[in-house]
Amino acid sequence: MSTDTSQDTPTSPPIYRRMLSWLPYLLIPVIAYFAHVEYNSYLGKQAIEGTGLTIHPLDKALIKADKEEKLVLADMSAIWCPTCRRLDNEVFSDESVKQVIEKNYVFSRIEYESKEGEAFMKKYQVKGFPTLLVLDSQGNKLAQLPLTFSPAEFVSLINPS
Repeated sequence: MSTDTSQDTPTSPPIYRRMLSWLPYLLIPVIAYFAHVEYNSYLGKQAIEGTGLTIHPLDKALIKADKEEKLVLADMSAIWCPTCRRLDNEVFSDESVKQVIEKNYVFSRIEYESKEGEAFMKKYQVKGFPTLLVLDSQGNKLAQLPLTFSPAEFVSLINPS
């Protein structure tokens, strides 16, 4: 007669049932994570729309800047990023900031999770976001702006006069 108790006995549930009983505990954090990302992405889209800025893809911004003899203000951001959203809500939505941008720059927002974002990070050696670069119409980096949430300070950084 065998006394091996390591095997399932008729009174214990099969292994797959025990594993299934843990499934909700594994799925809940995964669902919560994706819900959190979706919620932050929704808030990010709202913040971008709230700026009222015309956003151009980088390649088109460079062409437009060349034609209009302007610089490009390139904003490397992630749609779900709370700091990027704060920049949109507190700085880019400010009327004085928008006036200076519209007068002197072509605004380009580069999404981190895109092919354009990958290329931008590699070309300009961007390590995080938000990152704000001033580019000439040929795509040469002229400056990297320090991050500020003060509209007045931001205007002083980007106002050429």
